[in-house]
Amino acid sequence: MTESLADARKELDDEFDQFRKDLSSIHQRLDRLDAAGPEDDVYGLLEELEDTVHKVRTGGLLGHGAKGHRDARERFLELKSGR
Repeated sequence: MTESLADARKELDDEFDQFRKDLSSIHQRLDRLDAAGPEDDVYGLLEELEDTVHKVRTGGLLGHGAKGHRDARERFLELKSGR
């Protein structure tokens, strides 16, 4: 399938928009960790943050995550460079 530069750019933009939305979940977990006090389970909060970062990076079971952005970026840059 031949992909146009415009199609590749749209896919890249869509993947980036999805990444930005997913990034908010990392911020929420980080805010919970930042607000933690001495009696809070910081170990558990760190585990939750790590799990969330992993899901944003890999996309979990069904999503693309940042991997989808990486793939879309590679396709776009290849088309842009004429390869």
